[in-house]
Amino acid sequence: MAINLNKLVGFHHQAVNIREDRMEVIAGNLANANTPGYKAKDIDFKQAMASAQGNQQSSMVRTHDKHIGGTASASPFDLQFRIPSQPDTGDGNTVEVQTERNAFLENGMRYQASLQFLDSKLKGMKKALSGGQG
Repeated sequence: MAINLNKLVGFHHQAVNIREDRMEVIAGNLANANTPGYKAKDIDFKQAMASAQGNQQSSMVRTHDKHIGGTASASPFDLQFRIPSQPDTGDGNTVEVQTERNAFLENGMRYQASLQFLDSKLKGMKKALSGGQG
C-alpha cells in the first residue's frame, strides 16, 4: 500500500507556506511605514488557499515548449493593496503600524499552530510506520 504524504500533510504544508509568505509581506509593510507613497499590501489567505488547492494537481511549471503543460505561475496568490482605515497623512503612505503589527502577530500564531499540527501528523505517521513503538 502506497503512502501519499500529500494527502496526509498537503493542505497544512500549503497553509504554512502561504502564512510564511504573508509574514514577509507584512514585515515589508512595517519596514516601509515611513516611506512616502508606499502602499501597504497583504495576501488574502482564504483566496490563496483556494487557489493552492485548485492548483494542487497541476503544480508543475512548464519550462520548455516540448514539456507537458503546467501552471503559468508557481505563486498561488496575488498581492492585494490593504485598504487603510485612517485618513491619508499627506505623504501617500497607507501603512498603519498598529494594524500591521496585529496582522503580523495573528498570522504568527496561526503559523505556529499550523507547524504544530504538521508536527503531530508527522509524529503519528512515524509512530505508525515503526509499529507503534517510539
